[in-house]
Amino acid sequence: MRYKSQELTWPDFERIAKDGAIAVFAVGAHEEHGPHCGLQTDTIMSQALAERIADQIDAILLPAIPYGECWSTSKYPGTISLQPETLIALVTDIAKSLQKNLVRGLLIVNGHFGNQSPLFLASRRMKEMLDYPVMVLDYPDIDRIFSEICESKPPAPGFYHADEFETSVILAVAPHTVQMEKAEPGYPIFPITYSACPTFLSDFNPNGVFGDPTKATAEKGWLILDALTEASIPIVKTFIESL
Repeated sequence: MRYKSQELTWPDFERIAKDGAIAVFAVGAHEEHGPHCGLQTDTIMSQALAERIADQIDAILLPAIPYGECWSTSKYPGTISLQPETLIALVTDIAKSLQKNLVRGLLIVNGHFGNQSPLFLASRRMKEMLDYPVMVLDYPDIDRIFSEICESKPPAPGFYHADEFETSVILAVAPHTVQMEKAEPGYPIFPITYSACPTFLSDFNPNGVFGDPTKATAEKGWLILDALTEASIPIVKTFIESL
């Protein structure tokens, strides 16, 4: 079972922490996901996976962080982006508080590509400065899971955004945020300099869709969540065993 921190009293939190529980929270984003999915798509997805993991390891589930580093999508209306330094400071402060509260370690479930570098740097700083263990989990085995469950093709290797993969998960866990009648494929041509230079996605993709969300279904979404959970648990348990 998971222990939702916002529903715990301080004595409950203290007892659970002393019993050896780790903390888990999701980090998402508030950014465009095409004309069909809501701005909190990444947060909803990462929170759904964090809940499933927390259930299996009896963890303290902290509230999700609903903002992330979204510079590349910041020209689309509705996107709210944090500076990398802001996200690093936020996560580091949370981790410091958990350490003071005798929580053995922290697992961060990341749902947004732009967060990867800041979150990893925050985890490294906690290790270097305070020897506190922080693991960042980024949808393990995503390429295999996509190829086994989804029918469409990604627009670029390892690129999943507002597509069949993400839309399916949201149709499963938060269908009220999806307007499937507005879903449309998007396969833009990536600039040759994309991987080498900072690039706004809106400069080469007006609608913000990368892939084919029209093939998404809630059934696929549940299968994807099951597969992500199955791929995550061995990694998480190895992390816990190392503490």
